[in-house]
Amino acid sequence: MRRTGTTRRGALTATGALALGAVLAGCGGDGEAAGDGGPARSGAERAERTLREKAVRDGALLLARYNLVAEAHPATAAGLAPLRAAVAEHGKALAPPRAKDAPRQDGPEGAPAKSAPPAPPGPVAADPKAAVKELAAAERRRADAHAEALLTAGPELARLLASVAAAAAAHAYLLTELAEEAAA
Repeated sequence: MRRTGTTRRGALTATGALALGAVLAGCGGDGEAAGDGGPARSGAERAERTLREKAVRDGALLLARYNLVAEAHPATAAGLAPLRAAVAEHGKALAPPRAKDAPRQDGPEGAPAKSAPPAPPGPVAADPKAAVKELAAAERRRADAHAEALLTAGPELARLLASVAAAAAAHAYLLTELAEEAAA
C-alpha cells in the first residue's frame, strides 16, 4: 500500500524546486539598477519591508503555536525544540534591517519590539498526534507563503525566502514523522 502524506522524496523535491526558484530569481536584475533608484527604489524598499514584516509576524505566530503545543503536550517538547529554535532564527534573519543610527530594541525571539506577536488562533488539540499534525500543516502553509512571496521579492530576499521555505517544508516532513512517533 502506498503511503500518503509528505515523503522524504517529496520534501527533497520541494526543497530543490524552491532552491532553483531562488537561483532563477537571483539571476534576473531588479530593473532599478539602471536608474538613480529614486521613487521606484523607495517603493521597492517598502515592498521588501512589508514582505519581511509579514514573514516575521507569521513566524511569530508559528513560534507561539510551537510553544502552546510543547506546553500542552510535554512529551513532544524535546522533538519540537530544534524546530522551534530554527523558526526563531528564521524570524531574526527575516526581520527588516534597522537604520544604522537606530539602536536595536528587539522583542522576543529577535522580532522588532514595536510589533508584539499576536496570539495564535484557536486552542491546541487535546491529542498530541493531532497537535503535531496541526504544526506540520502550519509549516506547509508557511513554506507555500514564502514560495509565493518569491515572485515579488528582490533577489537577496528571494534567496532568503527560498531557504526558509525549504526549511519549513523539511519541518513539515519531520513533524509528520514526529506525529507518527507520538501516536506509538
